[in-house]
Amino acid sequence: MRWPIMFALLCPVPAFAADPPQGTKRGKEMIASYFHLQAKGIANSCLNDLTTRADWESRVPKLRQQFFEMMGLWPLPAKSDLKPVITSTVEADTYRVEKLHFQSLPGLYVTANLYLPKGEVKNAPAILYVCGHGTVVENGISYGSKAAYQYHPAWFASHGFVCLILDTLQLHEIPGLHHGTYREGMWWWHNLGYTPGGIELWNAIRALDYLETRSEVDSTKFGLTGRSGGGATSWWLAAADVRIKAAVPVAGITDLTSHIANGAQDGTPERLKAGVIAGHCDCMYPVNLYRWDFAQIAALIAPRPLLLGNSDADSIFPVEGYRNVAKKARAVYELYGAGDKFQLLETKGPHKDTPELRIGINRWMNRWLKNDTTTVVRDDLPERLEPQQLRVLDSAPPDAINTTIHERLIPIAQFPIAQLSNMTADSWGKQELELIKKLSERVFAGWSRKSEPVIPQLAGELVHDGIRLQAYDFTSEDAIELRLFAMSADAVKPKRVILSVLDETAWQTWCRDLGPKFATLLQYPVSDLDQQKWSQNRAVMKNDGVCFAAIAPRGIGGTRWAVDGSVDDIQIRRRFPLIGQTLDGQRVWDARRAIQTLHTIHPQIPLRIHGERETAIIGYYAGLFEESVTDFDLWHPPASHRNGPIFLNIARILDVPQAFALSKRPVVIHTKQTDRESWNWLLQLQNKIGLNTLKISIDHE
Repeated sequence: MRWPIMFALLCPVPAFAADPPQGTKRGKEMIASYFHLQAKGIANSCLNDLTTRADWESRVPKLRQQFFEMMGLWPLPAKSDLKPVITSTVEADTYRVEKLHFQSLPGLYVTANLYLPKGEVKNAPAILYVCGHGTVVENGISYGSKAAYQYHPAWFASHGFVCLILDTLQLHEIPGLHHGTYREGMWWWHNLGYTPGGIELWNAIRALDYLETRSEVDSTKFGLTGRSGGGATSWWLAAADVRIKAAVPVAGITDLTSHIANGAQDGTPERLKAGVIAGHCDCMYPVNLYRWDFAQIAALIAPRPLLLGNSDADSIFPVEGYRNVAKKARAVYELYGAGDKFQLLETKGPHKDTPELRIGINRWMNRWLKNDTTTVVRDDLPERLEPQQLRVLDSAPPDAINTTIHERLIPIAQFPIAQLSNMTADSWGKQELELIKKLSERVFAGWSRKSEPVIPQLAGELVHDGIRLQAYDFTSEDAIELRLFAMSADAVKPKRVILSVLDETAWQTWCRDLGPKFATLLQYPVSDLDQQKWSQNRAVMKNDGVCFAAIAPRGIGGTRWAVDGSVDDIQIRRRFPLIGQTLDGQRVWDARRAIQTLHTIHPQIPLRIHGERETAIIGYYAGLFEESVTDFDLWHPPASHRNGPIFLNIARILDVPQAFALSKRPVVIHTKQTDRESWNWLLQLQNKIGLNTLKISIDHE
């Protein structure tokens, strides 16, 4: 017998047409406290167990591999032919510039300028300059970020260095994209584990490969610097590539607490924005699967000479944050007895390229790449060229993939229907175990590792018309306090529990369908009641012994912190990958804890999971990891994670049809006739391995 679903779910109703409510104070305070605790926990565990140099060095290979993975670059792409092309040369008074491009991957063009000293050059130290978020665009023509940052390479070339300066992906002569989640709503980047910081890192690695081909360069003396976004890329490259022998990242790093938690405890919208992530685009961050603080990245540079530059009034790289990074990184340098090779250069001023910072950079490179500690370094500004003089390309090459590299860099898991021809129940069983293992290790690794049992507290109950509604409060994880509702006929022991995992629309509908008599317990305003619908569901509860339960995961209903798609909502969602999570992934955890709560309240009673749209999938994943769930009733789930819900790295492992194939319990999927083809793979797998093994039913409306 198929059980009906609670209230509005018995028959379709239009979405709630009223204006969506603003975030609740409770929700804002809760999420602020959550990020504060998460950042604190990660900070406390960062580099806190240093013992000896040998112990640290034994960890470095694994840590560097993890870093590449978090940058979307593991396994490392193949190093294809760079195909370098010098398009022309510009002569200045004290240096010359070769305008060039190379391909870091086939079709991924990097436009660059190579600054060389005047005259014959041989075995010169070479510096890679990686740009920040400045550019020059005139009359719709982009001259790239290299035109905005030309002071530094010009100074280096005027003082005996070779310097290669790169355009960034976004501020390029062929503009790509840094703002996928920041502005474009491309949350599926998290499904891939993609960050444009990985592209900047890869382009910089290949730039070193190019410099190694130049006869003017001593490839044992590579230096690296950049500021702001280029400061971040400087950290990435110096940590990843040991060819860098001296580095000066400027205004490119602060600790995790500064990014996601500082000043966020009181929950007001202004304070929620106070975490400096709101001032940074997506290229500034790894996808932090392994839950590192940023000092861990800095530590990978030891014992090579490293100067951390920053101004003391920089609002997006706060003083306390970069000092915390410096303190922890210095401890690793001390293991090597190399304290003189790590310094913090803190100057007065805002987020700006100050003379003091420029002089500090230049002294550092003289000292560590030329062994020159006596030359007096001045901020002598060299001749500046016009942006038009530095342009590399007249037009984008037809094979350029710069604008779509976010679609191409990371391979998506493939499950061709053709491969099902030889599938058996045994072979799928082995694959199933491997997929579940990957989900635990690479998708939901950010779940709480505490094994604390859930202890529900009865927060209140109301009885009306023979129906009892109970509210149970429980702790999902530290700072996340949620409320589960359970409704059944008074004095009737439930025979089955149906748990609905609610999105915002379903939450509003669920509350309205209970009517005004229960509004005080729901803490949601309800003015009227559909009596026919109420009578239908009342009969199901009384005659069939069904208990209807509902959980609104974090950020929904009573814990809503912002309107979907608002600035606050976007910036909160962006914080989750910095702690190895996504919002949807943690909502799965919330649903798991709700299931555990119900198992405590109603042990030994069959439990069905119900959900609509994206929460159908959230509820399904929760049930996949909870053995007490007996079956699933899922309405209009997206057929691909590209459309939600968003889980870290999920696209590298499987998509929705493969996820449903992991269930050994009955799954009913209600979908539109027009979506029939989306489930072909799942149905064909079922035909191969049998209905007894894969208990899937597709109900086409």
